[in-house]
Amino acid sequence: MMALRAHARGGPEQLVYESAPRPSPGPGEALVRVHAAAITFAELGWDETWTRQDGSDRTPIIPGHEVSGVVEEAGPGCALAVGDEVYGLIDFDRDGAAAQYVTVPGDVLARKPAGATHEQAAAMALSALTAWQALVDQAGIEQGERVLIIGAPGGVGVYAVQLARARGAEVTGTGRESGRELVTRLGAQRFLDYTAGPLDPGASGFDVVLDAAGAGDDESFYRALRPGGRMILLAGPPDADRAKKHEVHATFFIVTPDGAELAALAALVDKGELEPVVGQRYPLAEGRTAFESGSRPRPPGKTVLLVG
Repeated sequence: MMALRAHARGGPEQLVYESAPRPSPGPGEALVRVHAAAITFAELGWDETWTRQDGSDRTPIIPGHEVSGVVEEAGPGCALAVGDEVYGLIDFDRDGAAAQYVTVPGDVLARKPAGATHEQAAAMALSALTAWQALVDQAGIEQGERVLIIGAPGGVGVYAVQLARARGAEVTGTGRESGRELVTRLGAQRFLDYTAGPLDPGASGFDVVLDAAGAGDDESFYRALRPGGRMILLAGPPDADRAKKHEVHATFFIVTPDGAELAALAALVDKGELEPVVGQRYPLAEGRTAFESGSRPRPPGKTVLLVG
């Protein structure tokens, strides 16, 4: 098969498009013929991308851990069937889907939304799942609550806006002015241009703040919360002293693959309550260029590699 691989640790400069061995599914795994793979620009900087849990070297590696495709073969004990259209998030300490084939544990895959293309499904696999786990699992948002999404036009933000609105929240999003039209169309009642300066001091009294941009636990985000409010961080652990001072609950978490939650997200797509957002598309052979685009301005939404 053809794949995008790196033989030495580094950035996009290490990526090459080349022939690679086709994997075989083990017990409980599915071999997926990849149609589309979305990429996370930061993944090339993570230890788990390059090393196993025991610290040993894992190269050559295949990036792109957000997959949509068709089951080509099912290993022993895998509940999926050949021909099933599936999508999912692959653990980052395994080879990813920037290849014609990838093996994935069957229980982290879900049926692809019938109303979405493979590239749209791949764009959802990490970002929408992160938004779900942040707002539903961690924050437990409820109808009528006020929610502030930092980085609303981003890969996670566009789904956080939609999920918060679907659950009856009042949504304010922040981002570059170029993202205003998209974010308001997706359901935000208010949009704040963060390039104009610090978060507006008048933006306060929120029940939940989600830092979907990975900006960190900025002081202004804490001030925006009411006492007892919830701060959800994606970039790193919160400052416990700062959270205590502002009397808020601050939580950091890392998204985990979950087939059942992906199935719930697919149902929302098919009901017309969740719109997948693809920012830009590249053929697999131009995967290095796709990763290099992470350092440049780009459209809102996920960057997707077209494989099938």
